[in-house]
Amino acid sequence: MIASTLFSLILPALVSAHGYVYKVSIDGTVYQGNSVGTTATVKSAIRQVNSNEPVKGATNPDITCGPGSQPAALAANANPGSTVQVYWVGGTTGSSPWPHDTGPVMHYMAQCQGDCSTYNPSSAEWFKISELGQQNGTSTWYQAQIKSGGPVTFTIPSTLAAGNYMLRSEIITLQLAMTQGGAEFYPSCIQLSVGGSQTGQPTTSEEVKFPGAYSDTDPGIYTPNVYNPGFTYTFPGPPVVNLASNGSSGGSTPSSAPTAPSPSPSAASPSSMPSSSPSSTPSMPGGYPPPASATSSTPYPTPTGGSSSCMRKRSPEAHVLVVDKKRMHRRRNRSAH
Repeated sequence: MIASTLFSLILPALVSAHGYVYKVSIDGTVYQGNSVGTTATVKSAIRQVNSNEPVKGATNPDITCGPGSQPAALAANANPGSTVQVYWVGGTTGSSPWPHDTGPVMHYMAQCQGDCSTYNPSSAEWFKISELGQQNGTSTWYQAQIKSGGPVTFTIPSTLAAGNYMLRSEIITLQLAMTQGGAEFYPSCIQLSVGGSQTGQPTTSEEVKFPGAYSDTDPGIYTPNVYNPGFTYTFPGPPVVNLASNGSSGGSTPSSAPTAPSPSPSAASPSSMPSSSPSSTPSMPGGYPPPASATSSTPYPTPTGGSSSCMRKRSPEAHVLVVDKKRMHRRRNRSAH
């Protein structure tokens, strides 16, 4: 009874200690994912997984796209050079932060043979487009920024040929990797439709398969010294493809401002939402609109009942001259009498 009670208390903590991809943003357009292991409620470009548990073992078939991953209904639109932000969260519903902070974050792409929504990626040829490890040679990992709520930000290779692609986002946590087989793999796949007119393709030597790209004894998978001072990490898998050679990390950058996951299930971009049209009526200083007469050919209103010419007042000098004439006329009349 006591053991059962303790397990019921520990279980929620164990579940929240793992995670999945909650949403992805491409050039500002957001594609929401579905919760783990539930009936899909939104059409998404993110392949849904049936568990937030890590994949254990480099030869596990789930290392391709995650535990029990299922094809997604959509393909996210992208272009060569597009900015991609992947949001990882803890738990199964997106309500918890990512729980880990030690280990690399890597991204791969593979061209689908036809429509990605029906493509089986077990035979895909993957090429690496980004990798992020320790920050500037310190003991702090970029993964720590995901734990703080920020996305992983990187770019699609600027010369990548158009086509349908799978994007594989992967976090490897190393807190248990001091022993062989202890590394925990968190892969997730996103379906893309890449436009543009570029023609860049990876070479055969830059492509790998999953499983097959890693071994449990690779230096970046088995890391007995990961917590030792001065530890330097060696990334597993192939180098970043030449198509993405626009930076030492393949164009990847951490997000400087952590962003909380959006609760909205919509895949709409702010730019795709209707915006209010600017007013065709010009504004006066202070924000007031002009009077209705301002659009007529007459710049000022005409006084009611009058002509369009201005009325003039008699000047004081003219008044004095009239008075003098009247006086002279009276004097003449007196002299005549």
